[in-house]
Amino acid sequence: MMTPAQLTAHLHLLHSSFRHYVGRDLAELPWEGHSTAYTLDNAPFVLLSHNTAADPIFTYGNKKALEVFEMDWETLTNLPSRYSAEALAREEREHLLQTVNRQGYIDNYAGVRISSSGRRFLIRQAIVWNLQDAQGHYAGQAAYFDQWEYLPN
Repeated sequence: MMTPAQLTAHLHLLHSSFRHYVGRDLAELPWEGHSTAYTLDNAPFVLLSHNTAADPIFTYGNKKALEVFEMDWETLTNLPSRYSAEALAREEREHLLQTVNRQGYIDNYAGVRISSSGRRFLIRQAIVWNLQDAQGHYAGQAAYFDQWEYLPN
């Protein structure tokens, strides 16, 4: 589990990288009375990130991500992010991540993902972007989506 300071720093990285690549704020939410970290962690959209490992591991998922993927923090943050897609969709997902690496971000992405219980869901209008630390180094990737629909079994 991240300490509050680590969580705040990581969410700042997600937010600042989003602004850098996409050119706008991550979300237009009511910030009054709450920190950015609290607001993003409790937001009504899914926010995820993974690291720079050869087989990237999730480093963060907000409360909505944990709910949609039906995982707890420990399970999510030990999972290679490729397992969020079904085996047949992993090649498509890898192509998406390579495109993001080249362009900095992609928006309007749609694809099928799978929860820990095997529940399939379609995400729409997802934005995936590179994370860039304060020194300008690549620090992983993140994803945002607020449209998903569970699919019949």
